[in-house]
Amino acid sequence: MLAGQEPPEVLHLISELNKKKIDFFGGIFPGLIYGAEKYHTGAIIHAFPVIQRPILIQNISEPSKDLSSYYTPLDKSYKYKPTAFIIADGLSPKIYSFLSSVYNVYADSVHYFGGGAGTPSFKEQPCIFNSDGFFQDSAIIAFVDAKCGLGVQHGWHRIMGPIIVTKSEGNVIKELNWKNAFEVYQEAIETDSGRKIDPANFFEISLNYAFGIYCEGAEDIVRDPLKVNEKGELICAGEVPENAIINILKGEKLSLIKSAETALEDSLSAGDMDVNHCLVMDCIARSMFLEDDFKEEIRTIMKGFESRNIHVVPEGVLSLGEIASREEGVLELFNKTIVIGVFHESTDTAH
Repeated sequence: MLAGQEPPEVLHLISELNKKKIDFFGGIFPGLIYGAEKYHTGAIIHAFPVIQRPILIQNISEPSKDLSSYYTPLDKSYKYKPTAFIIADGLSPKIYSFLSSVYNVYADSVHYFGGGAGTPSFKEQPCIFNSDGFFQDSAIIAFVDAKCGLGVQHGWHRIMGPIIVTKSEGNVIKELNWKNAFEVYQEAIETDSGRKIDPANFFEISLNYAFGIYCEGAEDIVRDPLKVNEKGELICAGEVPENAIINILKGEKLSLIKSAETALEDSLSAGDMDVNHCLVMDCIARSMFLEDDFKEEIRTIMKGFESRNIHVVPEGVLSLGEIASREEGVLELFNKTIVIGVFHESTDTAH
């Protein structure tokens, strides 16, 4: 996992690792997490026990591409229910469809954990790599043979809804309640914030808000509106299905920090003391919203481990979309969410 501000020469890195016959995969991310700090340079390198060679899927957004041909059945030699560790290009407009194709093959036979890669500039460019090269609009899946517990929380709360997505295409919302999408969003945000919102300040103000796709009996699945185009359509970080019921969500710092504590609790089973490693996928937009309080979110995780006498240091990435399965096993794409993966297998780490 490489920080995107000053990444190494990736093609040279690939060449050198290939010379040493080291099997590897990775991505460039807006930032890294180690302890309670975030970093915009450097790398986190981790060795995982895997069941088979990681799978590379290129051009995941191509229309009518048959993704199922890429996936191979899992052998039964694993010690634990495997975890499909997925790194995908976080700016791919069809990332949700890609994840659906993965779930159609593996269903709940595996846990799912991962995040969206990309650079701090949010420009579409190569951000995924393995021994075959350096790619964009692509994804890599590695099946990890290690016991894993997952926690998924966001802490955003509803301020308006329900609203029907009456017209959308991929990650573009065109109409809400049969009206222009931006006009509906604009009215709600200006009423709540007392500030005028327009295309020029859209990103700044929308950091405080999000869409929540309604899920019965669970937290809404957050979708992050990134920008508005000249047609008044809202471009989101992840697909929003047509006819979905959504709510407009608002963030409060204490609620987001509390959600990290809940995510850690969810990731740990009763009596779990043999934790070897904690990986965190924390949305770059959460980091930007929390600002200096972001440290408190990660400190909350550290305090949770300390209170249980578990000696691990959280590490991970600031991601463009978070990937995880919920309790019922369904694979989802999240935005503005924190996903904690707690691993219980002896592994090696370098920073």
